[in-house]
Amino acid sequence: MLGIKMIIPVIMAGGSGSRLWPLSRTLYPKQFLPLTGENTMLQETITRLSGLDITTPLVICNEEHRFIVAEQLRSIEKTGSIILEPVGRNTAPAIALAAEVISANNPENEPLMLVLAADHVIQDKKAFIESVNAAMPLAESGKLVTFGIVPTEAHTGYGYIKRGSSVASNAGFKVEAFVEKPDKQTAEEYLENGNFYWNSGMFLFKASRYLEELEKFRPDIFKACKESLEKTSTDNDFIRLDTEKFEKCPDESVDYAVMENTEDALVVPLDAGWNDIGAWSALWEVNEKDEQGNVYSGDVLLHQTTNTYIKGSDRLVATVGLDNLVIVDTKDALLVANKDNVQDVKKIVEKLKADLEK
Repeated sequence: MLGIKMIIPVIMAGGSGSRLWPLSRTLYPKQFLPLTGENTMLQETITRLSGLDITTPLVICNEEHRFIVAEQLRSIEKTGSIILEPVGRNTAPAIALAAEVISANNPENEPLMLVLAADHVIQDKKAFIESVNAAMPLAESGKLVTFGIVPTEAHTGYGYIKRGSSVASNAGFKVEAFVEKPDKQTAEEYLENGNFYWNSGMFLFKASRYLEELEKFRPDIFKACKESLEKTSTDNDFIRLDTEKFEKCPDESVDYAVMENTEDALVVPLDAGWNDIGAWSALWEVNEKDEQGNVYSGDVLLHQTTNTYIKGSDRLVATVGLDNLVIVDTKDALLVANKDNVQDVKKIVEKLKADLEK
């Protein structure tokens, strides 16, 4: 029966951690931090799936993060396989590795793979589960489903998906086009049009269908990923690749490699309080604010301060007469930034890295 097939969550947990510096670092990026509650973002990504019929998760991460991932899975009793990437090669190869492992382990009864990023916030769990359930029959029929976020503003920091004709009683729509990040005027036109969604980077499909389309459109990626798993070694829950073979794999996103080329791409709308936490301002947006519009934690004392995000650490942080700032205090670094410019925090990380390499 359609709609009740088992799902394997595939959690992409790579990332360098540059956009939430100084709290997030290369060796401990944001997906492993508790930014919106007691659980880390990785743990939140997995626990919000409790309303679905899922197996243990398959996590893809950088090799240097393997013990962090294993411990965080163990602490929520969700141990599963962990694919270790010796180098980052973007989402198309990462998903291909997971699809190959899933196909090999399920030769007869192929489950669906639900591809998620480990660093997204979804505030309405019920709406998220409903969208996944709506997508299941479509994915089971062989379609490659992506989830389009119903936009709440004319955002210029996200790519967009333009929907085409409806399928399955408006449960989903054909993908007419994937659109790059727009300028402000274009984003406003998209919002007014009503046929555009933010590109979430979340997917649901059969492993075999993804591999078929990847082999059709990017045989080089398909071949490199397949070969990198031929001499794989398993150590407890860790799956290690053939480093030399995987290093030869092209760096490409799943959108460019597959979704923009396949004729079987569908988009299912998702209106669930989604945010990819791409900057400190996003944490201000998703957290509860005081009467002056402030979000703060730690030992903080505020006076005539408005619309500001403050994260304290081991000492008192006091503010007077401030508006629209981000202040993040850690043991070895202090960030003070205008909330409208926090996307440029990565520039600080780049400069620090360059200074270290001198």
